[in-house]
Amino acid sequence: MYNSVKDGEIERLESVSTIADGIAVKEPGENTFKYVSEYVDDIVTVTDDEISAAILALMEQHKLVTEGAGAVPVAAAMFNKVPVKGKKTVCLLSGGNIDVTILSRVIKRGLLMSGRSYSMMIELIDKPGQLMDVSRIIAELGGNVISIHHERANEGSAVNGCYLRIVLETRNYEHIEAIRQALAKEGFKVMSSN
Repeated sequence: MYNSVKDGEIERLESVSTIADGIAVKEPGENTFKYVSEYVDDIVTVTDDEISAAILALMEQHKLVTEGAGAVPVAAAMFNKVPVKGKKTVCLLSGGNIDVTILSRVIKRGLLMSGRSYSMMIELIDKPGQLMDVSRIIAELGGNVISIHHERANEGSAVNGCYLRIVLETRNYEHIEAIRQALAKEGFKVMSSN
């Protein structure tokens, strides 16, 4: 619909893949296209990650369960796709028909999008106390380690090197950055992240 309205004619997508299956159509219908072209002021798009964050926010803050398509208006508002700041705004929610088998994946993606889950890999020297120091820094800053994987040196790395992959529960992106900076200040090298 977005492309069709923008180009002024009905267009067809080759494929559609989204968690918002209720609005995952390849081609708008003739009547729907006509009415949208005539009466809708604007169309915005959101990503599956943004939809996941909206579903999570609705569940946590409002105790509402919506399917992907039903959470799209909230995602658009949450991620500043529409100008709502300082305005009285209504987001129409529709449909609670979310597949429970994907709900855990949606929650995980929502946590990542909101900065409440973070995965990092740290390069270490394989010597006693390194893991304890990393754990201390994270704990002092209020991060919660939910999984850890320690891997000894691979081809191309230092003989006495190792890597530590850590998944954390965090509060937000600022909290993540504080943890990264504290680790760097203590001489740890964060190799990669989410």
